[in-house]
Amino acid sequence: MFITEIQTDIQAIEEDETIYQEINFTNRANAIDFLDFHIIDRIEGLLQNLEQNEELIILQQRAEKIKFDLEKIDNDMFIRLREKIRTGVYNGASFKEMIGQYCGYDYANDPDKIGYDSLDDFINGLLSDQVIPEATMERKPEMVFYQKTPTRIIFELAELAVLRRDDVFFDLGSGLGQVPILVNLISGTPTKGVEYEPAYCNYANTCASQLNLSKVEFINTDARLADYSRGTVFFLYTPFEGSILQTVMEILQKESQGRTIRIFTYGPCSETVAKQNWLSCIKGEANDPYQLCAFKSLSY
Repeated sequence: MFITEIQTDIQAIEEDETIYQEINFTNRANAIDFLDFHIIDRIEGLLQNLEQNEELIILQQRAEKIKFDLEKIDNDMFIRLREKIRTGVYNGASFKEMIGQYCGYDYANDPDKIGYDSLDDFINGLLSDQVIPEATMERKPEMVFYQKTPTRIIFELAELAVLRRDDVFFDLGSGLGQVPILVNLISGTPTKGVEYEPAYCNYANTCASQLNLSKVEFINTDARLADYSRGTVFFLYTPFEGSILQTVMEILQKESQGRTIRIFTYGPCSETVAKQNWLSCIKGEANDPYQLCAFKSLSY
């Protein structure tokens, strides 16, 4: 009975012509996940508990071949799209339009969503084919374990910030670099990432270089030591907490005495930032860690 069910599931994927069309990334991603977790994993479990079963082995090979073919469609697609980014075909409105074509994405349709989705899978494959490196530095106390910012939050940030080309955007704790890279691609604004872990910083700089993004830079330093003298817009996805976060807030307060700055936050750090008496919260609820918040410095 279970062999018949597996055969039926495999045949349904094979006969779904839409997932073999390059533009249908989300449907293809769902099919790959189904193959992985509901077919291939199931077959592997059955093979561990049964004697050698030739029919199951043939089904396993068939499922793995389909998965390989679907992943090749994605790999070839990402190579072609990265080249278009590198040559300047996709930037600003054309970049957002391309994302919409492949992912049908509009963050405003689901502003309360939590976690990651197929848009994150698409961006992960689009921006780089590098192997993600392991961290090489031990985190200092109060530095938070790195997590990628959900892509929909980055798009929301770029939309709300209304960045100009004379702004300079800083991402504090930039990790693998997706926030500065995407913000630059969407807005054209110069962006900088500040990252303590050298392996992550090298990865991000290589990614920006491969995409020919000359206005994107990643700086390997402690956020308390970075030069923010040109910064006008800052983003923090809770890269640190406690005294480190407060020290960085004091540094940014000094910067705000010479010009108006804006700070966007995501995660638990929003509550600490909201307590700064030199900032006004202009968007979001700081006690909700899954909501993007925006702050503006008060005039002196």
